Amino acid sequence: MASGIPPFRGPGGLWNDPQVERFAHREILDTDPMAAWKFFGALRETARNAKPNAAHDALVRFENDLGPGQRFLLVTQNVDGLHQRAGSRSMVELHGSVLRTRCSRYECPLAAYEDDDAHAEVFPVCAACGSVLRPDIVFFGEFCNPAADRAVKKALRDCDLFISVGTSGTVYPANGFVRSAHFAGALTIYMNLEAMDPPNPCFQETILGKAEEVLPDLLGKTPGSTEG
Repeated sequence: MASGIPPFRGPGGLWNDPQVERFAHREILDTDPMAAWKFFGALRETARNAKPNAAHDALVRFENDLGPGQRFLLVTQNVDGLHQRAGSRSMVELHGSVLRTRCSRYECPLAAYEDDDAHAEVFPVCAACGSVLRPDIVFFGEFCNPAADRAVKKALRDCDLFISVGTSGTVYPANGFVRSAHFAGALTIYMNLEAMDPPNPCFQETILGKAEEVLPDLLGKTPGSTEG
């Protein structure tokens, strides 16, 4: 909440309310696209007005301070665009971005584009094919972008430091990343407000606390990694 955006899971999580969670399922684009836009359009405005916090800034410094031959990959499930605004460069948006709009028809040639409009009154339609336009995010029931998935798997093969920050560690496919990192011999660290229940044995260390408070200190003490 340091940037003013509520989490999706955990304490105060949006998906804790089944009436809210229904807006994130793929079927709503077919049955009630206006309801989807009312929810994600409001989230778009919230994200646009938010500001990066100390955790975002710490990740940028960590990436900028890497030495020759060291590599870093930031994999985010967030859809708010704050990592880019903070200055992160090497990153994968696993679940897309609420700040972009694309066509709901997969075969449509319309490319995803930055969109300032919250579409709170009338849902938008595609100028290319007439289908409903949608936020460029991954809804429940959909798969992550294959290119993003490939980039993450490639990074995990050579990973020597893996830090999971602010996530429940329960959502596929991200919940399996630590297993790959552990298999590659990486130091694996879980950082969140609450401990995992049950714990994941692939995590070697657990750090509890707010990311904006503990991540800057952790990355300031951690030597540069080849992947993370």
